[in-house]
Amino acid sequence: QVQLVESGGGLVQAGGSLRLSCVASGRTFSMYPMGWFRQAPGKEREFVAAINWSGSNTNYADSVKGRFTISRDNAKNTVYLQMNSLKPEDTAVYYCAKARSWIATAQNEYDYWGQGTQVTVSS
Repeated sequence: QVQLVESGGGLVQAGGSLRLSCVASGRTFSMYPMGWFRQAPGKEREFVAAINWSGSNTNYADSVKGRFTISRDNAKNTVYLQMNSLKPEDTAVYYCAKARSWIATAQNEYDYWGQGTQVTVSS
């Protein structure tokens, strides 16, 4: 059993930055890859980024590559998503999740989900 709690969302103007955090508990955190998804109003939940157990491998959706950075601090059981150069299209609820693989991009390849944190980017 894994519990995930996201934080760090908020309202920001286009071009600004936010840093999301996801704290995990309940099971050995360091041995699992982790990922971020997002869901905008009226749209399907989509893959954003993923990271392997050590942090040495990452994977990003094309839409965020070069702007977002996923990282982790296993000593703190925490995964981060640094979001720079934010666009209105980035507005969504952002979820962290435990992945079966760091290259997984589909929802059914993730086992546990947090409740999400709202990110709103104004123009």
